[in-house]
Amino acid sequence: MTPVQGGTAAVNGQVTGDSSGAPRSSEAPAAGVSPGRPAWRRFASRPLGVVAVVWLLIVVAGAAFASSLAPYNPLTQNLSVFLQGPSLRHLLGTDPLGRDVLSQLLYGGRPTLLGVAIAVAVWLILGVALGVTAGYVGGLADTVITRTADLLMSLPVLVVLLVIFAVFPQSLAATMAALGAVCSGGLIRVIRSVTLVVRHELYIKAARVSGLSELRIIVRHVLPRITSTVIIQAALFASVAVVVETGLAFLGFGVTLPSPSWGGLVLEASQTLSESAWLLVPSAGIVAVTILALILFGNAVRDVTTERWSGSQGAFRVGSPGKRPALRAVRQLAPSAGRASEAALSVEGLSVELVSHSGLKPVVSEVSFTIRRGETLAVLGESGCGKTMMALAVLGLLPRAGRRTAGQVFLGAQDLTSLSSRELAGVRGRRIGYVAQDPMTSLDPTFTVGAQIAEAVRHHRQCGRAEARRVTIDLLESVRLPDAADVARRYPFQLSGGMIQRCVIALALAGDPDVLIADEPTTALDVTTQAEILALLESLQDRRHLALLIITHNWGVVATSADRAIVMYAGEVVEEASVSKLLDRPAHPYTRSLLASNPALAASGQRLPVIAGTVPAPGSWPRACRFAPRCPEAGAECMDKPILISSPQPGHAVRCVHVNGPRCLRREDQP
Repeated sequence: MTPVQGGTAAVNGQVTGDSSGAPRSSEAPAAGVSPGRPAWRRFASRPLGVVAVVWLLIVVAGAAFASSLAPYNPLTQNLSVFLQGPSLRHLLGTDPLGRDVLSQLLYGGRPTLLGVAIAVAVWLILGVALGVTAGYVGGLADTVITRTADLLMSLPVLVVLLVIFAVFPQSLAATMAALGAVCSGGLIRVIRSVTLVVRHELYIKAARVSGLSELRIIVRHVLPRITSTVIIQAALFASVAVVVETGLAFLGFGVTLPSPSWGGLVLEASQTLSESAWLLVPSAGIVAVTILALILFGNAVRDVTTERWSGSQGAFRVGSPGKRPALRAVRQLAPSAGRASEAALSVEGLSVELVSHSGLKPVVSEVSFTIRRGETLAVLGESGCGKTMMALAVLGLLPRAGRRTAGQVFLGAQDLTSLSSRELAGVRGRRIGYVAQDPMTSLDPTFTVGAQIAEAVRHHRQCGRAEARRVTIDLLESVRLPDAADVARRYPFQLSGGMIQRCVIALALAGDPDVLIADEPTTALDVTTQAEILALLESLQDRRHLALLIITHNWGVVATSADRAIVMYAGEVVEEASVSKLLDRPAHPYTRSLLASNPALAASGQRLPVIAGTVPAPGSWPRACRFAPRCPEAGAECMDKPILISSPQPGHAVRCVHVNGPRCLRREDQP
């Protein structure tokens, strides 16, 4: 067999490693970097936020302990000292009836803060719950909730509050609860928009593949990402609630006179403005400063929360590289005698279509293959050939517009296509793992790597926190990460691309699956790191006896790692064979064209061969041979009718009308 070079790495090198034969990892955690300062330290570095918190604590404590802190009874009148300015006896002066202003502010804060708390609580419960449901669940729930939010936003708030006053006279709790409910429409729309973005993140899909329930995903992975949005919105609404409660008290609603209130003091100050302007300073000042403090507090908390996962705490230095292993020679492709012959994953006639405004568009057509325990199957093809869509259909994770229209998927003897969504969620992660294309977006940036892996371990193995931490360290060590305990304490943005890829593989192994699907596991990695990841996958497969499905468009990965390979074009399998046969005697013109366009095979000074044209879009596939418009060997017989797959040799299946002819199998035609 002629070795194929290039792609992700050369395949004719020698393995370097320690005495045990395991390649040494060249990647180490960033030197001298802590996993991040505690949140309270980051908050303390923001002076305005600290000042805002101090003021809010003073206001809350003053209202809560008014009976102990107030120097006078707020209702005690003394007409001999009315409308006086600040003095030693009355620190903030007196009102028109000679009552102490400081005492009235302390007692008057109680109804204001209570009303704000009620309004914010109702606003948050309705806004966050309905907004997340609309954005995450979608469908009919999204339509109903969105229309409800539109209705709430169209209601005149003041009119609603006056109606509530008429139904519940002088009920502050009912009025502020109504305020929170009516104003929740805006929050619903904001949270829905943010959740829609988060829902499509790859780490959400990775969490589903890990077998986590939808509720757990929402609580652990969606809500933390929208926390900063909720906080700043809550701070703004709390400031609005302060204004509304004060304004209602100013108009004589809510708080029954002569009970003290901030709005009542503002009313008295406005009535005596010509006699004494001082009373307006403490009464309006406490309202203004409290509103400003709420906004500053929200901004500071939002910045701290965002900094936690955005990586803005500073740059990180990468440790010096150690010895890097070269990629070994092409692996022995024949399955060893010790491997089990039973099928770990079988796909039979799998077809997938996407729903669009113009109807159903097929994206995968009658794909069939089998992987045995301990075997590696590679899926090759250009972008747009349906490789990833096929893998998502196997996992039951098709996009909302995707539909499996035919075929069955067997995991061992279990038919996955007959399972409910809840039953299928119990299979993902526990019996079948998935490594997504982009490792950097497969982990939630708001949690440490160890916390995310431990969460999957506890879910699948039903163990305690201490046991989950131990298993997490073992998994990180099994993927050859140095100082696994330190890596577990780090956030994803503190790790290199190769380390992130290893962590994602460890996460996929948290449930000890029988089958591992790796979608482009070496994408965006340098050549040496790619070789290390491939060697790692092979080592894990040998130790755990995994059935491994690798999706790639790289011949170097196929030659290095796979036992068998299938080539997909325009949603269907065009060739399947052992890697040795596929490299030595490719039978389909598309396979030969892919090999010929491998950059590693280009001769110096010659133009690199390319395949003319592009993969046709779903819905515009030719009726007969789908590769015919790009095939240099196509004839009239290729345009007549759909081409069936056949086997010119045992273990070698080809979808081509020339499969038995000399053109497809002549040695001189090979790249």
